[in-house]
Amino acid sequence: MNRLDVLIRFCGSFDGLKGNSGEPISKPDLYVLARVIKTLKEKNRMNKTALATSTGLSYDRLIKYLDWMAQKGFIAFDSNDDVVLTKLGAETYDQLVKWILQYIGKVRFQKLT
Repeated sequence: MNRLDVLIRFCGSFDGLKGNSGEPISKPDLYVLARVIKTLKEKNRMNKTALATSTGLSYDRLIKYLDWMAQKGFIAFDSNDDVVLTKLGAETYDQLVKWILQYIGKVRFQKLT
């Protein structure tokens, strides 16, 4: 998979992700997305408040990212409304880390093995 395919798979369309102003964000922060996925890989499932705290995001901002990630199929919500990482989400995280290491040279978050 080339770098453009990784970005398209990970980012795709940015519809539905809104900034503080209510306007769509032109692009989600890939490091924020990776932090959310990394935390879910470590914990398996989390409630939204604990996930916001663990990732250092405000609850409102996390909800916007979770909505976007759910639309892409990276996460799902269980019967208790906890956030669960999907297989696609885990695979995408691995590809994103690989892409960052190849083209950027380092990651700003600890890579999971």
